[in-house]
Amino acid sequence: MLRVGLTGNVGAGKTTVVGLFAGWGAVVVDTDVLAREVVAPGSPALARIREAWGDEVMADDGGLDRAALRRLVFSDPAARAELEAILHPAIKLRCRDLFAEAEARGDRIVIGVVPLLYETGMDEEFDVVVLIDAPLAQRIRRLVGKRGLSSEEARAVAAAQMPAAGKRTRADFIIDNDSDITTLERRAWETWKEIEKLGAPA
Repeated sequence: MLRVGLTGNVGAGKTTVVGLFAGWGAVVVDTDVLAREVVAPGSPALARIREAWGDEVMADDGGLDRAALRRLVFSDPAARAELEAILHPAIKLRCRDLFAEAEARGDRIVIGVVPLLYETGMDEEFDVVVLIDAPLAQRIRRLVGKRGLSSEEARAVAAAQMPAAGKRTRADFIIDNDSDITTLERRAWETWKEIEKLGAPA
């Protein structure tokens, strides 16, 4: 089974490319989804978050108030590091479990969507890495237009991530999302065909 890590900075177009890959036959494991699973009510991770930040980050239903937690940690590097130390190991373990299940089923190509792939060292979990990239100005426009952020908020979110230039030197495949959707689909298809070759039975 070929393990493919897919990453890209916020607003680059990961979701669109992942949807294309899934349509062409890939099994997808999305760590953004896993990040919500590992803090489900009753989970060890949620208990540790509550211990660290108190009831202020808890929702009325006993779950995590993600917006409240984000407000507390986003502008505080030490707090963000503390949160990541709770979340990332739990997400990594869950990701490994799902990949093991996929391998047991006989799945041929499994894509792990990991926005913070290099930042968390999870690139070591994969056979190849695909980076989705786009110019900063375009990413900012997408964040403002699709997520309703202000320009200042969008720039702050983008600035909090590892610069894409450093990721480009480490990725096995790069899909540039700097044009229209038709161009993106063509580039994604060309990359997918290369991935299929790597995942083909020996």
